[in-house]
Amino acid sequence: MNKALFTRCIAMRLLQVLTGVFLAACVGCGSGDAPKATGTGSAPSVTPGKMRGTIGVSVLTLTNPFFKVIADSLTEEAKKSGYDTIVVSGDFDVAKQQNQVKDFIVKKCSAIVLCPCDSKSIGPVIQEANAAGIPVFTCDIKCLAPDAKVVSHIATDNYQGGKMAGEAMIEALGEAGGKIVILDFKQAESCILRVKGFKEVIEAHNAKGKSKIEIVAELPGDGQKDKGFKTAEDALQAHGDMVGIFAINDPSALGARAALEKSGKAAQIKIIGFDGQPEGKAAIRDGKIYADPVQFPDQIGIQTMQTIAKHFEGEKVPADLLIPTALYRKADAEKDPTLK
Repeated sequence: MNKALFTRCIAMRLLQVLTGVFLAACVGCGSGDAPKATGTGSAPSVTPGKMRGTIGVSVLTLTNPFFKVIADSLTEEAKKSGYDTIVVSGDFDVAKQQNQVKDFIVKKCSAIVLCPCDSKSIGPVIQEANAAGIPVFTCDIKCLAPDAKVVSHIATDNYQGGKMAGEAMIEALGEAGGKIVILDFKQAESCILRVKGFKEVIEAHNAKGKSKIEIVAELPGDGQKDKGFKTAEDALQAHGDMVGIFAINDPSALGARAALEKSGKAAQIKIIGFDGQPEGKAAIRDGKIYADPVQFPDQIGIQTMQTIAKHFEGEKVPADLLIPTALYRKADAEKDPTLK
């Protein structure tokens, strides 16, 4: 081979090598992390362990075990559907809760769950979530603002539970009847329903003309132990001959019981609570509270998340999903394995 031909062959071979390297480099730069085409037009599968979105949850208060169980159960169920949660406490402060919802909107949460601190005043910020296209769900406490859109409300059947509480009061007082006081919380729709059901049963009982039970006062217990204590003290001063108290939840019932013990009138007055929290159940076992219509907060949390998942999948979900209560007396507490 002459020198000119040899030089030309070397040059051509070098050009082929350089071209191959260049093309390989171009393919490598252009591919990035993009998924391979499937030929079907379907989206790539979700990376294992990767969350599909975040659910913002604001409950009335996390100091009440009832709401903590709701939040914890919802969080566990959310994980099963591939969603994370942000759980915060409204602390009975509707202004604080409004700011929490605004924060959920800024963080572009997939959905928002509320146990409203005020059933009416929460309305405007729910409308902000509506405008942002974020679906809102309520649990335990309903929103009563007419212009706020809530996809679904999941709660205890509080009206049915209130009627059950009325029946328990009639049973506790027997043929003697007498004067009673209600410790309420009018900011929460759930508690309004409890009192409504309770009063209807008492009124129906009185209409029969036997052992009349007279509701002499409805006072704000606010669902809190310290407020229940103070309100019960005030009620004792105004109505020293009362024989019964209906408290809309266990914390206010336990506060009322402490006031009765302080005054020396614990044996005189029967207390009907509501919830079935561990401390309330223990008080029923010990004879400090007569009975509770018990709720199932774990089911409220689970069914709230299941409803959200169904909504995301395009299913039609009910506007209201109500979970019945069950009456819990001393005999139930004595057989309750959770109290052993």
